[in-house]
Amino acid sequence: MNATARRRALDLLFQLLAMLILCLALGSLAALVATVWSDGADRLSWDFLTGFPSRRAEDAGIWHALAGSMFVILTTGGLAVPIGVASAIYLEEYGTRSLSARIIEFNITNLAAVPSIIYGLLGLWLFVRVMAMGRSVLAGASTLALLVLPVVILSTREALRAVPSSIRESSYALGATKWQTVWHQVLPVALPGILTGVILALSRAIGETAPLISIGALTFVAFAPDSLWSPFTVLPIQIFNWVSRPQLAFQANAAAAILVLLALLLTMNAAAIWLRDRYQKKLV
Repeated sequence: MNATARRRALDLLFQLLAMLILCLALGSLAALVATVWSDGADRLSWDFLTGFPSRRAEDAGIWHALAGSMFVILTTGGLAVPIGVASAIYLEEYGTRSLSARIIEFNITNLAAVPSIIYGLLGLWLFVRVMAMGRSVLAGASTLALLVLPVVILSTREALRAVPSSIRESSYALGATKWQTVWHQVLPVALPGILTGVILALSRAIGETAPLISIGALTFVAFAPDSLWSPFTVLPIQIFNWVSRPQLAFQANAAAAILVLLALLLTMNAAAIWLRDRYQKKLV
């Protein structure tokens, strides 16, 4: 067997190995989803979605946790997206290759890999105690905003970096300032990538439990939050609460809540794909 045939055989073997690993991963995921569906599908109903917690499993609902999740994630987006996008624009378009800029970039890259529990402890110290926000929606959203901020900055920088330099040069040639170039030329082209990164980052945040437990988010709340200063709970914490109970009926409630959370995550990911395709078509 010559060298070319050997390389082709190794390439084919690698493809088969990668396909096998992919099938195993997808098979495991399908088995988990099927198990959750069989346990919780019967509990899915309008009353379950709009109900409040109860000591009786058959009367318990998730509206308080679902509303809390939406409230927290919208506030998280309102805090993280403007700061993250503005920081990425500054670092990519205005920042120089100075020592301070390289240190900031190095720290942002490292922060993206920090465990979420560390952000929870930081939020407990900074937002709950120092800034006296208490166990409120604003404290939880601020903690999650810190968690997703590095991801938003990195994804936005990659989207800005992917914009061809010829677009900037053409804008400058027509007499536009740097900010006019960034606002009217660069950002519209980078918008699909920015939106995709932002929604995927928020999808990660909506499933986080450890940071919110660390700041003291409640496991039993009998009402939906109505302001930024309200106590709250979220779907992952409610699922954790039900799973920790020995009664099988609460286990079924937890499975049903997992299905709702999966549907919410799939909706957010589908929105990312739709927005990316829509804005890409506008640019063609």
